[in-house]
Formats: sequence, structure tokens, C-alpha cells
Amino acid sequence: MACGKRFMLGNHAIAQGFLEAGISVAMGYPGTPSSEIMEYLMEEGGKRGIYAEWSSNEKVALEGAYGAAMTGARAIATMKHVGLNVGMDPLMSSAYTGVEGGLAIVTADDPGMWSSQNEQDNRWVGLHAYIPVLEPYDPANAKELAQIAMEFSEKMKHPVLFRTVTRVSHTRGPVYVCDGKSPVFGKGIDRTQKRFALVPANARKLKAELVGRWAKIEEAVEELPVKVEEGDPGLLVITSGSAFAYVMDSIKELEISPTVINLSVPVPVQRRKVLDLATKANKIIVVEEGDPVVETQIKAVLFDEGIKVPVLGKSNFVSPVGELSIDITNSVLAGAMGIEAPRRRGMDLGYEPPQRPPVFCPGCPHAASYYELKLASTTSKVKPLFSGDIGCYSLGINPPFDEEDVLTDMGSSLGVGMGINRGTNGRSFVVSIIGDSTFFHSGLPALASAIYNKTPLLLIVLDNRTTAMTGGQPNPTQAIPIEEAVRGLGVRNVYSIDPFNVKEAVNTMRNAIDAVKRGETAVVVSKRACALEAARKLRREGVEPLIYSVVEDACKACGICYNMIACPAIQPKDDGRAWIDPNSCVGCSVCAQVCPYDAIKPSGNLDWIKRWGETL
Repeated sequence: MACGKRFMLGNHAIAQGFLEAGISVAMGYPGTPSSEIMEYLMEEGGKRGIYAEWSSNEKVALEGAYGAAMTGARAIATMKHVGLNVGMDPLMSSAYTGVEGGLAIVTADDPGMWSSQNEQDNRWVGLHAYIPVLEPYDPANAKELAQIAMEFSEKMKHPVLFRTVTRVSHTRGPVYVCDGKSPVFGKGIDRTQKRFALVPANARKLKAELVGRWAKIEEAVEELPVKVEEGDPGLLVITSGSAFAYVMDSIKELEISPTVINLSVPVPVQRRKVLDLATKANKIIVVEEGDPVVETQIKAVLFDEGIKVPVLGKSNFVSPVGELSIDITNSVLAGAMGIEAPRRRGMDLGYEPPQRPPVFCPGCPHAASYYELKLASTTSKVKPLFSGDIGCYSLGINPPFDEEDVLTDMGSSLGVGMGINRGTNGRSFVVSIIGDSTFFHSGLPALASAIYNKTPLLLIVLDNRTTAMTGGQPNPTQAIPIEEAVRGLGVRNVYSIDPFNVKEAVNTMRNAIDAVKRGETAVVVSKRACALEAARKLRREGVEPLIYSVVEDACKACGICYNMIACPAIQPKDDGRAWIDPNSCVGCSVCAQVCPYDAIKPSGNLDWIKRWGETL
């Protein structure tokens, strides 16, 4: 067996651990901070003969992995924290039936909401669903714990949740890797048992079995790893996951020596390990990333055992808002000990740095689509209420577009949009805006409902041929034309546009708006490949790029190009005239089309736009 150390991203280490554990099936839906797990499994797992796929949504991914584990295979499903909401139905059922092989559901939580709409702590799901949760604290630990998770799942014949957070998923560190086991495939399902058929009569029996199995799991987790750093027994610090790394750094910085215990299993809490140390403590501090999940259980354990010792944590001492940091753990530990925490001093720049909100990439087709939608709405004399969705196009909320009024969750553009229409008794002209991947993720059933209930609204599907926001993963639109799917659902008013053909796109959107005015549902598919993906592909093929520049004497400083389409490659000079950065321009041609003075001219390969269209 070949072994050695590698410097690895946390997500890659997680994937490596599951590979070494012998998984044969991996399914997932992309979502930051989880995406790199599946990408690694597709690249490295393919060499080992495992099956790995990007599924259409998290429910489908979890059901696929669940089905594989029913046969005796070792399988995983990967997603970000909010994705687990989509997969809750099969997740809850998987605890009732158990599995025959191993099943790990990876949930990558995002404290601090770096790329998410909430800070949901999915360790609560473990308590809710009777599913144990394992939680790593760094890449090396993540790799080892992934192996343990899979083996534990197969031993207990029960699914496990593997919870990571952004700072573990996206941290790099040295990891000891080996070849590991060959993929473990299943043998099939015993049809005589009906174990996996959750009709009510069967489910009632399985609930009783689940409760009994949970009691065995509570005992079995005591054998899983804990890490104890011996110190002053009077002050006990209990950690889980990434909190352990922060606490150890704080201890060095504060020059203190409490006893620290890190639990690899926050749900159900490894109570015997804690009790051995809690009986000697005068004070307990629980430091965890997210909500007081461990703290709540610890307090219950101490109460049951009649141990009266103060417990400080998220419920009374540490803010549950945001992610942990060294400053927070310094403050918590110093405050608990009655000492002063070190004060960090930032660099004094002498001025306040300007805000840098995220913007569309140069040449992004979504920016063109938003510009055209605004023109079409204005000239059609409608004042839409825009119901947005999750994706790159969420940036449409920013000026100058201002075309995202509500935005909550995957697929909500249609569901919420229908509710707005009905809630205002049809007085709101609703435009729902969704991306291609999100359309197949959760837009299809919502559109079916809109058609069935005859809801008049305009749906804009922004099809850039990839799941761009999470790194350019493939999705079903590359195999299933959205227009055909929409027509198959019964929509009569279906239109296609190329957002890089501005005049035609505006006219087409106006036709769609007219259909909604008549009380019908209309769908516009705006199709043009992601600028990053297309430019990368064409340059790899050796195609000479096209760039645009401003003819200075012709420019009248009207500002339409940099104020209305907001391309970051276009900037105003001191006199208000436009300037295009040749290093940023990707030759989309939109600025040249909107310039009323014909002051923007191309140079380079004039076939570039056509070749870009062929990357579809």
C-alpha cells in the first residue's frame, strides 16, 4: 500500500478519506463550501472505478446514495448546509430503515454566511433525525474521521452525518494519505424482508427499532476518538470541530493551561468521556462553531448525573452569531479566567477603504439579460416586482439593475412569485428570474404548479450552460434543452434569446411581457455560455480573442456603457469618457451595441462571438 504526505484542501482530504474507506458510489449537488469534495471524487475516484455524479438536486443525490447503501455498498452524498433541507425527506426515512452498507451524508455548514443565506447548524438535524454527527477540526483530522464515519455507519447499519464548516473545508494542511480499500459495492436487496418499504404498518415497527438502535449508537460513540489535552482540571474546555483549533491557538497566546477535550461526535455527545473530566472541574466552557448543540447536551448530562458546575457557552457567554475567530476564543477564555485578552491592532491606513461589492464578471451574459429586461419593462410600461433566486444572477439586486426584490432559497423565484401574484390579487406584475441549474434543481415542479393554476407571470431562465456560482460544474441543461422541457409542461409562450443580441432580446422580452398582460404564463430562456468558461475554452483552443476599445473623440461621456450595463472592464475617466481595460475585456460586444455614438470599436478575431455561441 502506497502512503505519503500531501498538502491538501480540507474538502479534498474529506474525499480522500472516503476513498480510502472504500466508497463505491458518490452523489452530490454543488454548493459552496462543499463543491470540491465531489470534484475530487470524480477525478480521483474515476481511477478507482467508483461511480460519481452531480445530481439534479440534493434530494436526488441523497436518495441515490441511500439506495446504493441499501444494497450493501459504501456510499456518500455531498451538499452544503441548506442543501440538506432539500434532502430531509429521504434523510429522515434513512434513519428508520437503516442501511446495509455504509452511508455518510456530508453537510458543509457556512458560519458567517460567506456564500449562503443563513447560518443553519445541521448538528441539530442529527438530534432531530436520530442520526449521529461526526465533525472534524482540520484537513488531516477530516481525512481520518471520514474513514471512521464510513466504518461506523456500516458497523451500526445506520446513516451518519459528516459536518464540516467553511474554515475546515477551505483550509489547507498536511495530510497522510494511502491507497486504502477497493470500492465496496453491494450485492442487492433481500426482497423477502420489505425492510426498506415505509408503509405505515412497517414504519411503526421500524420506529421502535430506531429508538433501540439509537441507544446502541449512544454507547458505540464512546469508542470513537476524543482528543484530550491535559491541564488544570479545575477549568474544563469542551470543543467540537473547528473550535478545537481556535482554542488551542488561544491557549498558546494567553499562556494558560486548562484541560481541553475535543469531541469527534457532537451528536450524540460522548458523555462518558466528558463526565470523567467534569467531576473534577470547577467551571466548564463549551466552545463550538454555530449553535449551542454540544452545550445543550452537556447541561442535560450534568443534570442527569447531579453534577453542579457552571457551564459557559453559546447560550450565555458566547455570541451564536457569525463564525469563530482567534479574537473570540481569546475573549471567551480570558473572560472566563478573569484575565485580560490581548488586543490586536490593525494597520492604520489613514482613510476608510472604499466598499467593494461583488459584481458580474466582464462579459457576463446575465448583466446583458438584466439590462435588456429593464429596457423591455420600461418600454412596455410595466413596473415589475422581481422574484429572484440563488445563483450568480443574485447580483442583479445591486445597482444599476435593481431587479431582485425578493430572494430566499433555491427555486423560490417561482414559488414566492406565485404567492406575490395571489397575495396582491393579481395586481403585481411578477417577473421570476432563475438560473439553468436551479431550474432543474427545483424550478420544474414550481413551474408545473404555475401552469396548472394558470398564474400569469414572466419566468426568465438565465442559461449560461454551467453551474457557475459554485465553480462551473455541469448540469442537466447540457443534455436537456430548457425550451423543450418548458413546452412539455404545457407553456405556450416560450421564447429564446441570445443576450449578446441586444435589440432582438429586448423585442422578444416585450412579446413575453405582452403574453403575461393577457393573463398567461410566459418563459424566456436567455442562452449564452458563461464568460469565464467560454473564454477559457476558446483560449485553450488557440482562438484569437476579440476586445473592444473606445474611440476617444467619438465618446460623448454619456455613461450608458459603464452606468447601465455596469461591466467592470469599463471605467469612466476623469472627464467622464469611457475607457475599456484591454486585460479585462472578453469581447462580448454588448457595450458597442448600447453606445448611441458608435464610439466603441472591436479589434481582433471578429469570429470570436460566433465561436463563443458554439461553446453551448
